[in-house]
Amino acid sequence: MTEEVTAVGRVWSTRAGINLGPLDLIADGAARNYVLQIGENRFHGFVVRRGQAAFGYVDRCPHAGLPLAQQLDQYLTPDGGMIACSWHGAVFAIDDGACLGGPCAGARLTSWPVRVENGRLLTA
Repeated sequence: MTEEVTAVGRVWSTRAGINLGPLDLIADGAARNYVLQIGENRFHGFVVRRGQAAFGYVDRCPHAGLPLAQQLDQYLTPDGGMIACSWHGAVFAIDDGACLGGPCAGARLTSWPVRVENGRLLTA
């Protein structure tokens, strides 16, 4: 008996209202990876927390299309001031995803709309 293996595809957006859990799962000044099963596909994103604000992005570098972090949840520069692509050194603004340096100058990360409601993180 032969079993067929099907590759799981990627999707680049999610519907609004998905509960991602308490905001406190992300340390203030840190980032967290999220992988969501959407039908037969998966969405890969990450959220950066700044106080009670959350900034979500699709986990995909605009330069090469790779996930940004090579280590789980390691999306920020060592000082925590910018988002960094660990593959080619591109850096991005946390508040709007604009590329501030590296091989993707002028590009930006794809936003993943999230919101904080009653201490919980939700897709928007």
